[in-house]
Amino acid sequence: MGNERILWGAGTSRTIRPHWALHELGLDFELRPILPRTGQTKTAEFTALSARQKIPLLQDNGLILTESAAIITYLSDAYGQPHNRLVPTDPRQRAQCLEWCFFVISELDATSLYVMRRHGDLRHIYGEAPQANAAAAEYFQQQMRTVERALEADPHYILGDRFTAADILLSTCVTWAVRYGVSVSDRVLAYNERAKDRPAYTHALATNAPPAAGIVIPPSGCSV
Repeated sequence: MGNERILWGAGTSRTIRPHWALHELGLDFELRPILPRTGQTKTAEFTALSARQKIPLLQDNGLILTESAAIITYLSDAYGQPHNRLVPTDPRQRAQCLEWCFFVISELDATSLYVMRRHGDLRHIYGEAPQANAAAAEYFQQQMRTVERALEADPHYILGDRFTAADILLSTCVTWAVRYGVSVSDRVLAYNERAKDRPAYTHALATNAPPAAGIVIPPSGCSV
């Protein structure tokens, strides 16, 4: 099989996360820019890789991973160097980083923002639920108190001077929330701009861009 690394998925707040990690780590990859809810995740080829039929999905030398946080952690552990590792190796620092990752995925993404997506952008599937959306937005703002406290000392990133996987996950959720009209503080907005000012984020925006409607884009090699 050789050194095969394929990333499936583009165009969403969740797919940009492994794009960002791959560019931070300086890794080459082949991109399959399939989109959700287009039928592209339900093909026989993709379903053979994952019965969940969800993106993003990473293939790396026979390994298949389908959760964005797991993909980022694996890439950091497998390929990270001292200068660009996204999940620390020191047990205490690693625990703090993973705590943030789990918090963002469970409390900000799944419990808050995806509720709003489900009953907003996807209301034609899940139905309109204005009350649920309002409650989800309020819950997001309540949970952001944890972020506010971490930023009180004005660190460059959420765990200090070192950019980590926690920043990739948190930044994508803050950007997502702003797009949905959820109010966040100036301090959080400034933090998010610092994270998105990284060159790897600019590269990730480009590779995560969805293909133009009606245009089929063949697999492409991507690297920083």
